[in-house]
Amino acid sequence: MNLEKIMTDLERKHPGEVEYLQAVREVLESIEEVYNANPQFASANIIERIVEPDRILTFKVPWVDDNGKVHVNLGYRIQFNNAIGPYKGGLRFHPSVNLSILKFLGFEQIFKNALTTLPMGGAKGGSDFDPKGKSNDEVMRFCQSFMLELWNIIGPETDVPAGDIGVGGREIGFLYGMYKKLTHTHVGVLTGKGANWGGSLIRPEATGFGAVYFAQEMLATKGLTFEGKTVAVSGFGNVAWGAITKASQLGAKVVTISGPDGYIYDPAGISGEKIEFLLELRASNQDVVAPYAERFAGSKFVAGKRAWEVKCDIAIPCATQNELGKEDAEHLINNGCIAIAEGANMPSTPEAVELFIEHKILFAPGKAVNAGGVATSGLEMSQNSMKLNWSSKEVDMRLHEIMKNIHNACVINGTQADGYINYVKGANIAGFLKVAYAMLDQGVI
Repeated sequence: MNLEKIMTDLERKHPGEVEYLQAVREVLESIEEVYNANPQFASANIIERIVEPDRILTFKVPWVDDNGKVHVNLGYRIQFNNAIGPYKGGLRFHPSVNLSILKFLGFEQIFKNALTTLPMGGAKGGSDFDPKGKSNDEVMRFCQSFMLELWNIIGPETDVPAGDIGVGGREIGFLYGMYKKLTHTHVGVLTGKGANWGGSLIRPEATGFGAVYFAQEMLATKGLTFEGKTVAVSGFGNVAWGAITKASQLGAKVVTISGPDGYIYDPAGISGEKIEFLLELRASNQDVVAPYAERFAGSKFVAGKRAWEVKCDIAIPCATQNELGKEDAEHLINNGCIAIAEGANMPSTPEAVELFIEHKILFAPGKAVNAGGVATSGLEMSQNSMKLNWSSKEVDMRLHEIMKNIHNACVINGTQADGYINYVKGANIAGFLKVAYAMLDQGVI
């Protein structure tokens, strides 16, 4: 593999797609040795085929607000690779959505889904529409218009979208309602559905739960547990909520959350009614965490800064891509942090990751750590196909087992000669090999 030539060619074909190019480089650097040891991959041009999406659908989404004004947003669906199963990946509704971000997320999704061992390919989609501040009727009209363009390229055995940032149970309901009307079917084409019409229990918390289960396995390699540990978490959405809840259940004290406005430091720990208040904050559509400090005495709001300057044993970044840079990594290392588990997709910059690995810190990437969300979506697909409902306990048990298996795959493929587990390398190799061998088996298509 000539890594630099591949990256130069990609940069020429896809100029300015920074996030996508960053994600590709991170994977290719990790798998270079394995790729070169298997000449059949080069013969079949696996790299050149896997880094390009199978197809990209871009479309306009016109919708009418409550005052009768017509708006137009951009919609996307990127079907990246279906070598091991139907395309699977979330829909994101957020003003920051663009082609580069969705391609990065779709590319990551290929390997994340492969790590779960469930039969799911990689995809991603969404729109630059912002549901915050919109009425239910406005969100419904947008979702219906969005589905008018999407419905004929998705299906339970073709492409199964899910929720992501800005797409929760409300949006999934509106999207599914229009899909059902257009197709005259009632099938498991979307995940994240309401629990009373085909959804899986604990799906909203699953990504955060899975992140903590993975971190629990990481700590166990050093004979450690969450009991008595101090945890820093960023974000305050579903992933952060799930991570805070599960970490607290395992005896840890979570001391931070964050939003676009800054972060909260609560030395007493975030648990009980404080977690319930997070849900209220999120439901308010304000996208700020400052009101937490007004509500709970002893906590402090730090405006315009990131939570990584706070002393902690474990860090779980759950907000967005590239939120943890080199300086943040230095803070964590200098403050004695022993483990970093990425709850978000690619939240650490390459420079931060390099520092963590250089200092032999327990560090695991989002494609492994946050795979619990899509794993539970995969379990929802299984329930839908069998026309069954599983209890919360059963779903949680299956999720926990999947996260243990992902961790084991990372250990097998990422353990170095000195005993250090390079989880980045382990996750990328394990995911890549599963997809690459499937592509070889299926020929050039």
